[in-house]
Amino acid sequence: MDFSLFAELAINGALSGLMYSLVALGIVLIYKSSSVPNLAQGAMTMLGAYVVLAIANGIGLPMWTAIPLAMGTMFFVGMGIERVALRRLAGRPIIMILMMTLGLDIFIRATTMAIWGSSSRPMSIGISDEPLFLGPLLLNRSYVVGAVVATALFAIFFFFFRSRRGIVLRAISDDYIASWSIGISVERGVAFSWAMSSVLATTAGVLWGSVQGVNQGLALLLLKGLTVAVLGGLDSIGGAILAGLLLGLLEGVASGYLDPLVGGGSRDLVVAATLILTILIRPHGLFGRHDIERI
Repeated sequence: MDFSLFAELAINGALSGLMYSLVALGIVLIYKSSSVPNLAQGAMTMLGAYVVLAIANGIGLPMWTAIPLAMGTMFFVGMGIERVALRRLAGRPIIMILMMTLGLDIFIRATTMAIWGSSSRPMSIGISDEPLFLGPLLLNRSYVVGAVVATALFAIFFFFFRSRRGIVLRAISDDYIASWSIGISVERGVAFSWAMSSVLATTAGVLWGSVQGVNQGLALLLLKGLTVAVLGGLDSIGGAILAGLLLGLLEGVASGYLDPLVGGGSRDLVVAATLILTILIRPHGLFGRHDIERI
């Protein structure tokens, strides 16, 4: 076995896995405040990238000015989605809320298709296409930058959920009625989680858009993000980052060795197999909370 090739595939895979974790973090953030897996996170990632390009190209602003403006815009988009589409479903069966997020995914994808079309658009954020040399290994610069950004955001949210506001969001997730009874504004807490999830989606959209361009394919990151979130534990921030590393490593190594033999597609096979096996063997994930109800 060529150790250098294995190490290069593993490291690049792990770095891309951290970028998957950005999508997963948005899913975890909403789950920790409402116990609902957000099936629209991939579409929000795509929408955030399109909003960045719309601001940059439409107004003529530099990309690094357009990005924070797009984050601010998406912050209010997230709050609006919660207010218009989800607030009236509070306390309803979870399947209804889950179907609403699926409907949002379809609606956002159809809307972006109608406005911007299906052609891919470049997202240039100043990262060189030249590989980064680490001894004999060649690393993708975009993956390195994305991994650094993802790690910083994970650290921020790790400490956030140990703050007073983070504990309030977790209380809302545990029991809406009990939270209402002690004066917690459940609506405001859930709206805030959707807003922050939309900001994270924009960040992920910019980073992945710089790698593969901005197109409808960004919405498919939902599968990668959901797999990472489920594997790590839907309510675990640390689990999301470790699961992202693990999934990216497996995906990178498998594609490097299996794609030449089977003609491609091994990445999607690894992701699907990981999701199915996790649900079958450890449905609460590696680090998720395992609640047991006694009757």
